[in-house]
Amino acid sequence: MTRYHTRYLLGTLFATLFAVNASAEISDNVVRIGVLNDMAGPYADADGKGSAIAAEMAIKDFSGIVKGKRIELISADHQNKPDIAAAIARRWFDTEKVDAIVDLPVTSIALAVQQIGLEKKRTVMITAAATSDITSKFCNPTSSHWIDDTRTLTAGTARAVFERGGKTWYFLAVDHAFGAALQRQVADSVTALGGKVLGASRFPIGTSDFASYLLQAQSSNADVVAIAAVGDDLSTALKQANEFGLMSGKQIIASFIVFITDVHALGLSVAQNLTFPSAFYWDQSDGTREFSRRFNSVTGKMPTKNQALTYIAVRHYLRAIEATGSDDTFIANKAMRTIPVDFFGRQAILRADGRFMYDPVLYQVKKPAESKGPWDYFKAVREIPASEAFLPMNEACTAP
Repeated sequence: MTRYHTRYLLGTLFATLFAVNASAEISDNVVRIGVLNDMAGPYADADGKGSAIAAEMAIKDFSGIVKGKRIELISADHQNKPDIAAAIARRWFDTEKVDAIVDLPVTSIALAVQQIGLEKKRTVMITAAATSDITSKFCNPTSSHWIDDTRTLTAGTARAVFERGGKTWYFLAVDHAFGAALQRQVADSVTALGGKVLGASRFPIGTSDFASYLLQAQSSNADVVAIAAVGDDLSTALKQANEFGLMSGKQIIASFIVFITDVHALGLSVAQNLTFPSAFYWDQSDGTREFSRRFNSVTGKMPTKNQALTYIAVRHYLRAIEATGSDDTFIANKAMRTIPVDFFGRQAILRADGRFMYDPVLYQVKKPAESKGPWDYFKAVREIPASEAFLPMNEACTAP
């Protein structure tokens, strides 16, 4: 009997016990879920309305009803401002009787809402912000972290690229805390593996001319040029890297937070050979393809990893309520940590500290000639075992 099968049987047993012993039922006869993210700004393509659609798809899997009670979905734009996000979260919890909030791009916003959820005893499911602090420092029994975190994006990626021949590295890093943290963590991992960092260039946010930085990276002859940036900065750097011939494959061009919408906007001729990790790709399996086709039929796009994880988190939350007969925050969250997660046909778990555990994949963007059609952009290079990808469990933090 496999460990996953054993855990499934135990999960079924515990779920039955929860259902029998739960004193609470469905509060106010409605399960309310709020999608809180950037609806119109720089993260709108990666999250935005697409995340609300993904959550709605999970609700439709239950025909809009759990344990005979209606499921409601609401959404709001936090405008990438922690104070606005906190005000919305408090209003939702205090006056609109929202039971759970999901998505939450931007670290400062996710941490603020996570704390409010603990204070208000409401569920928070983070499917966008990447900091590993969510579970390593600030985990609590009412919140969970679903997307690949900074440990995955750095240590896991460094090892996977190193094992493909990436022994020497050069960094192009955006000159703020995020870029510095990514560079430092990846460099530490490379050094620990026996590799070398040959140099680094820092560039300001909104840089329009990367020529000097790219020439330094190219002339370093490093095996890997790692770009620690996201959004417009990453796109601009990749466009100009392509013009300088860096995307030809002679050097490995690696990045850390890449969305399929980024590659769609850039085109394969620009993004080809870019190497990066991801929790999700639409063409991974029959399960991911079926979900993605449903999503595409509504949006005209393939889902990003954030949108896919929003679907998984909401569906798992509803499964926990279905199993226990209760949307009580502590009962539901303990059940979520007990019942195995159906990760598009693959079994995964939500660890006791709220960390979603799965095996991320290192991908490379296909060359134009390799693509068989629209959205056929990535090829798998190496699976990253969960034991390499995530920090050990925070033993001090478990659900009650």
